Amino acid sequence: MKKLIIASLLSVSAFQAFSQQKGSFELGLNVGYNGATVTSGSQTNSSYRNGVNFGVSGDYFFSDRWSIKARLSYDQKGWAKGYIQDLSTNQSFTTDYKVDYLTVPVLANWHFGKKRNWYLNFGPYVGFLLSAKETRFETDLKTMFQSVDAGLDLGIGVKIPLSTQTKLFFELDGQAGVMDINKFYQENKLLNSRSSINIGFVFDLKK
Repeated sequence: MKKLIIASLLSVSAFQAFSQQKGSFELGLNVGYNGATVTSGSQTNSSYRNGVNFGVSGDYFFSDRWSIKARLSYDQKGWAKGYIQDLSTNQSFTTDYKVDYLTVPVLANWHFGKKRNWYLNFGPYVGFLLSAKETRFETDLKTMFQSVDAGLDLGIGVKIPLSTQTKLFFELDGQAGVMDINKFYQENKLLNSRSSINIGFVFDLKK
């Protein structure tokens, strides 16, 4: 809860700072489908966890082509068909890992197309661990994972005007972790990987 409050305050402060400057500012709301997995060394787990994300964003425009976007999202990550070992019997069982984050990307946003309704955004993200568990025995695994994740975010989308101040948008977004999320030593790093399909609305708050 402390991490949620801190991240929320940081995001709200950033949105307010952007809105107090000259230029247009857009507030966005989104929901989407997540396909999440992990990579370890040169291997990528081929089984994806199906999940969701939803969040709020603020997008400050420096020109008709460039803006900076900050987003606060609840992100369901993890992977499917992993393994867990029963230490008492030394048996291994197939299980799904559900690892959920509060994610804060800060993205450069390039707007293109004749009406500047297409956009490409890219930049870093940081994720704060909310919960972690496996589904076979419903074991809480939060202590096994790092409390913070970080990586790179890349997305492309299109906005469809509904009125002078409201737009509907569709977006494809991907995240690739660069930090080892496993708290305890292993030979290869365990990195988050997530792709999403999002839909939402943006509201023009231009003064």
